[in-house]
Formats: sequence, structure tokens, C-alpha cells
Amino acid sequence: MSATTKIAVHSLADLKNTTDDALPNYLHSLKFKQVHTQTDVRLSLGYAAVAIAGALFYLDWKFGWEASKPYTAPAVAAYMILNGAFSYWLWFVEKGVVYEGEGKTGKIRISTSTKKHIPIYEVDVTYTKAPYSNNPSQTIHIRTPFTRWFTADGYFIAKPFQQWLASEVPVIGTADPNNVVEEIGRGSGATPESITNANMSAIDILEQLKAQHGVGATMGTGSGAKPAGGSGRRRKA
Repeated sequence: MSATTKIAVHSLADLKNTTDDALPNYLHSLKFKQVHTQTDVRLSLGYAAVAIAGALFYLDWKFGWEASKPYTAPAVAAYMILNGAFSYWLWFVEKGVVYEGEGKTGKIRISTSTKKHIPIYEVDVTYTKAPYSNNPSQTIHIRTPFTRWFTADGYFIAKPFQQWLASEVPVIGTADPNNVVEEIGRGSGATPESITNANMSAIDILEQLKAQHGVGATMGTGSGAKPAGGSGRRRKA
């Protein structure tokens, strides 16, 4: 998807669909090969259900109701089973999968979604680093606003989108190290140790300020300095 393609920025579906379309293009440029097994199963279930309905219609139209009557009940049952399997596969197996593939750095499976009226790209990534025998499968959830790679005019900018994926997903980052930005992804995560050190530094600074304030107050009272408007006034005769 190029930056010259303009969409309606107020359409959440357009934002998601345009971003989903950019995923395969980017991963293919990194030599990932897309696996279509799940898509093939879904299409096979759908086509089989349509074929049964079409065959029953043709039989009824060509030979009449009496000839097609014995096949109607089995055909309807088969159609319902296939349609149920299709729905189950779509909602519980694929679950919003927009890309599944394999590259030199590992396998990857990406599912995307959005929440109603919230322009945030929700992504679930399941990946396995190569070699597969030494690395277990891992799943992460990442999310970011669409404004990261869409302009106010509705133009998609590929570079920040690629940087975000490379920085957040290790398998992609290994395949495209030039797009890894530490401030975006894994390099920006604060570890418990760094948080502890930061808190200790803040506490030390506060203690030093308190100590300095206490010393200043002691010096002010012990030096005999007179406050303005106090005992320094002249008494009337």
C-alpha cells in the first residue's frame, strides 16, 4: 500500500482493512512465504455448501419436485452441517487471522481486530523462532493507534508501520533489523531494576532537598538575624 492511497479517516473499517492489506506486502518483502492452509479449508467448506444447494436447485428445476424430493432432506442436513463448520472455523479457528507464514527467522501467525468506535489496531501475534526444535511458540498482544501510520488526510505511510512491527515482533525484527526502533518496541520497556533505580534516585534527591532546607532554617535562626518588622522597630518615647 502506497502513501498515495487515500481513505476516509473516520471509517474504522477502512483503517483496519488498509492496514491488514499492508501486512502481507511488508512480510513478503522480507522473504516470508504465506501459508494458505486455513484459508483453503474455509473456502472448501463454503464452496461445498454452495455446491450442495446449487445441485439441489438444479435437480428440482430439471426433473421436478418428485424427483428431487428424496434428496432434499439429506441435502439440507449436509448444508447445515457444512455451514455450521464454516462458522465455527471462521470464529474459533481463524479468529481474525490476516496472515500466516514462514521465513528464515521463524513462523508467524497474525490476527487483528478493533473495538467499536476506538481507532486502535489490536494485534495478536503467535510466533516461533528458528530453529523450531530449540524455541517454543510464543504469543504476544500489541496495540497502537492508527494515527501512527495514517496522516490526517487519510494517507497510509508504510515506514512507521514497518518500524512498529519490526520493533514489537522479534521474528520480524530479526528479519528487518534496519527498521527496529528501540524507543518503540522491546528496547523501550523499563525493567524492574531500572524502575527501582529511578525511584531510589528520586528519593535521594528529595532527601537532599529536605536536608538542605533543614540546614538553611537552622542557620537562619542561629545567626541572630532579625525578621523584618519585629524587634527592629523604634519604641516611642
